[in-house]
Amino acid sequence: MKAFVGCKRVIDYAVKPRINPEKTGVVTQNVKMSINPFDEIAVEEALKLKEKGIVKEIVAVMVGPSAGSLQLTNGPLAMGADRGILVEIPEEDANPLLVAKVFQKLIAKENPELVLLGKQAIDNDANQTGQILAGLMQWPQGTCASKVEMAEKQVTVTREIDSGLRTVTMDLPAIVTCDLRLNTPRFATLQNIMKARKKTIEKTTPKDLGVDFAPKLKVLQLDEPSVRKAGIKVATVEDLVGHLKKTGTI
Repeated sequence: MKAFVGCKRVIDYAVKPRINPEKTGVVTQNVKMSINPFDEIAVEEALKLKEKGIVKEIVAVMVGPSAGSLQLTNGPLAMGADRGILVEIPEEDANPLLVAKVFQKLIAKENPELVLLGKQAIDNDANQTGQILAGLMQWPQGTCASKVEMAEKQVTVTREIDSGLRTVTMDLPAIVTCDLRLNTPRFATLQNIMKARKKTIEKTTPKDLGVDFAPKLKVLQLDEPSVRKAGIKVATVEDLVGHLKKTGTI
């Protein structure tokens, strides 16, 4: 079985993003970039399935700038993925619809039985790529997975939903998006990072795959959220009601 794992290059979770002077996006120059944490969980799940002998090959795929080869090498490949594919586009153009269309073309080429993606990316929090891809492929999907169990030609996914947990069983091939509680990604050691530099990263473009990557959305302006006003403490309910009346809240 082949596992296809989507990975996105994002600003590291420990870095506070800053809006650029043009207010069209965030500053990415000289900022630490990493693999999206949810995608690391997807990679870890693929590695666990490989250790069980279920998955034979793991292909880590990124849609992003050419500089993303560094994160692809130091992240998924150093963790244990067998090879990588980098589809080069400007970072700001990597919207969920475009990424899903690129994945659709690559899946047709690679023919994997299982597609693992992060539930969402921590930069735009879209939570859309897996669902769009399932629609394009007309494959079953198990989103927000907190547990994945493989059986012959089937995958059972325990999903985290608002009311608790829901278990779905799907025929392969299928698409699974991974939630935080699915696993804890392993640490990529320096030795494995050095070994990963010898692994293959195939580079291509949406044009080569026959995908129209003309931007469909335009950001007009990006602003910091307004500063929250400090609260006050009141001694009694009467003081609270009086303050609410004074501010015009009630």
